Amino acid sequence: MSSLSDKQINLQLEDLAGWQRDGNSIVKSYHFSDFIEAMSFMNQAAFHAEALEHHPEWQNTYNVVNVRLTTHDTGGITSLDIRLAKRMEYIIQPKRL
Repeated sequence: MSSLSDKQINLQLEDLAGWQRDGNSIVKSYHFSDFIEAMSFMNQAAFHAEALEHHPEWQNTYNVVNVRLTTHDTGGITSLDIRLAKRMEYIIQPKRL
């Protein structure tokens, strides 16, 4: 797997609200109403990360989850980072019946 080009990364970030590039990573802070919602998000995201075999760098403080995605093997941002970011965004979308 190779790192994405700057153009590819910028194009993907257009569809990922709140995600920003930070060097060789993409980052976002998620804010929830309380600790339980934050932990629920992390638990759901963990299943997606495991399925992709690609794990985030993240930190939780009460109702905030800070996420950093990078692919250490390539030293840059790859499609795995984008896929995991998209799955995280899917988790927080309002559920429609």
